Amino acid sequence: MNRLRQLRKERGLTLRELGYVINTSNQNISNWEVGRSNPNIKYLIALADYFNVSIDYLVGRSDVR
Repeated sequence: MNRLRQLRKERGLTLRELGYVINTSNQNISNWEVGRSNPNIKYLIALADYFNVSIDYLVGRSDVR
């Protein structure tokens, strides 16, 4: 989920701000970014929608945003 960190930083968001936007904790986002856990489909959709990218891009299956 390195792309999640990249997208978050491009927008200038803190972990807490992104957590607020998608209704999860900043700890969950931190865990996703470092690979300790993975977001479920609900959060993948929320993240893809918020950043206007495909889920495939978000999880590294495609380089097309």
